[in-house]
Amino acid sequence: GTLLVSGLGAGDAMAQAPTTVAAADYERAAKMLGDRTAPLVDHAVSGATWLDDGTLVYRERSNGIDRVLRLDLASGKPAPAFDAKALADAINLAAGGKGKPVQADKLPPMQVSLDPNGSLRLTGMQGDFRCGKDGCTAINKPASGAEPGAASPDGKREAFIRDWNLWLRDLASGKETQLTFDGVRDYGYATDNAGWKHTDNAIVVWSPDGAKIATFQQDQRKTSTMTLVGTNVGVPKVQQWKYPFVGDKDVTMIERVVIDLSGAKPATVRLQMPADQHRSTCSDDIACDEGWEDVQWAQDGKTLAFVSTDRGHKSATLRIADATTGKVRDVYTETVKTQYQSAPALSSVNWRYLPESNEFLWFSQKSDWGHLYLHDLASGKQKRQVTSGDWNVTRVAHIDQAARTIWFSGVGREAGRDPYFVHYYKAGLDGGEVQLLTPENATHDITVSKDGKHFVDAYSTTTAPPVVLLRDADGKQLAELARTDISRLKAAGWVAPEDFTVKARDGRTDLYGLMFKPSNFDAKKKYPIVTYIYPGPQVGSVGRRGFAPARSDHQALAELGFIVIAVDGMGTPLRSKSFQDAWYGDMADNTLPDQVAALKQLAARHPWIDATRTGMWGHSGGGNATVA
Repeated sequence: GTLLVSGLGAGDAMAQAPTTVAAADYERAAKMLGDRTAPLVDHAVSGATWLDDGTLVYRERSNGIDRVLRLDLASGKPAPAFDAKALADAINLAAGGKGKPVQADKLPPMQVSLDPNGSLRLTGMQGDFRCGKDGCTAINKPASGAEPGAASPDGKREAFIRDWNLWLRDLASGKETQLTFDGVRDYGYATDNAGWKHTDNAIVVWSPDGAKIATFQQDQRKTSTMTLVGTNVGVPKVQQWKYPFVGDKDVTMIERVVIDLSGAKPATVRLQMPADQHRSTCSDDIACDEGWEDVQWAQDGKTLAFVSTDRGHKSATLRIADATTGKVRDVYTETVKTQYQSAPALSSVNWRYLPESNEFLWFSQKSDWGHLYLHDLASGKQKRQVTSGDWNVTRVAHIDQAARTIWFSGVGREAGRDPYFVHYYKAGLDGGEVQLLTPENATHDITVSKDGKHFVDAYSTTTAPPVVLLRDADGKQLAELARTDISRLKAAGWVAPEDFTVKARDGRTDLYGLMFKPSNFDAKKKYPIVTYIYPGPQVGSVGRRGFAPARSDHQALAELGFIVIAVDGMGTPLRSKSFQDAWYGDMADNTLPDQVAALKQLAARHPWIDATRTGMWGHSGGGNATVA
């Protein structure tokens, strides 16, 4: 993080009496940090997960007590998902007295899935556990390597990396099988290294039947090496990883492969094409929010669709590979002057491979807005535009090919509402109007069931805490799961941030932001102002528009006697493509002209803002912008 404090009018600033910040102010500020405010929110729902049997599991917290509930759609009523005390006992028994004992009413975060026998499987930092009618027990895995694995569709096997090669682990027996044999240092299989992000995870996509694995051999042998020295008390800590620098002739490349597990011995099929850039259509990493989303299998596992992207993200080419022969066919290419992305905020991908109907769904911002287009798979030609207008599709959630219907989230479509509010919609692939499924004037956090027939809708605003509903695929409300209560939070002195709008540098375009004022705000006083900045282009300064008991330390900083603002300037996502590309190619801009415009307008609007005393801070790109 970087902090800059500037006295724009030195004489005025010098004339100000110094502000005294007492211990009581710091104590009040600390109470506004997330670890203090979150426990004061009651009926807070998190971790909604749809299981394979169509039931819903979620966590609800009230008065500091966590309950994990399971909702049966037939009854419409939630019940405890398992015996919480039995699980806590099983976790503590497995820990063998090490660490702090787990309490039944404060279970640690755990992923929930359904075992074939109907019991629940819970996986977390404490290990794997199974909970059924007879209680909860630890799942003792057979002795095998500790490398993190990418699970097969049936959950019985996992692929993992060892010594630069890909291996397979049978989870029941612990048996391990080597799948590739020519991986060497910096030229290994499935390696997760974008430079700025690097893990031991295996980047793979399993075919639906679990018979094949799509992955790559990543060539970094000629890539530059980044060195980071962490200074601390004692010996400095040195980290090194492969990282291509600006101007480097040699950068990281990937050679795409399919590993066929259906025969007596694993076979590696190399796709018949040159090496690809280590890129995706969602970010500068190869993986997106939900894995390697730019690779999608046909249901029968015979073909594989993927998108190749150049290093500058200016073009994206959809290709189809024969998984048996490795033959590759180019289907469609989109080229953009600035950058192509398959979702407006660079988090997920919205294109879909639909070989069953000989089609593909493509996301494009060619109209200046992010929309969905249906194309013919054989010719690549556009058949129809599925969505249109001055708004953006943000995330494709479900496609029912039999019903020729698609469900998705979007922003900016509903007139008179905050253009960043997320709503949920459905549309026909062959025509018809887009239908709004979430009518409330709020932002909607959607969790869709695996069959697409139901979804959890948690809607909220900056000031109104979430109401959590269960709806069917047409948006009909089936049940209210929770109504969040912030009475205790307010009683502790919490105040909500205030939404505001100002004009951008051009004097015409609306910008949206949040303002944080001290809880003991006095309109007769003059307050210095601090801007929190993130310049984009993949995210902005504000973050999600819904309710949050704390947003970073903005409110805590305000308690020390500041007005704190965050505003999404031009160059950030979720508006038009031209808005996002406003200063493309001029990174020194850093959305600073918009930040200055916002400060001047707010100071003119509010006499209690002292614009002669301004500060700014940010992390990462925001630190760069602050220094600029």
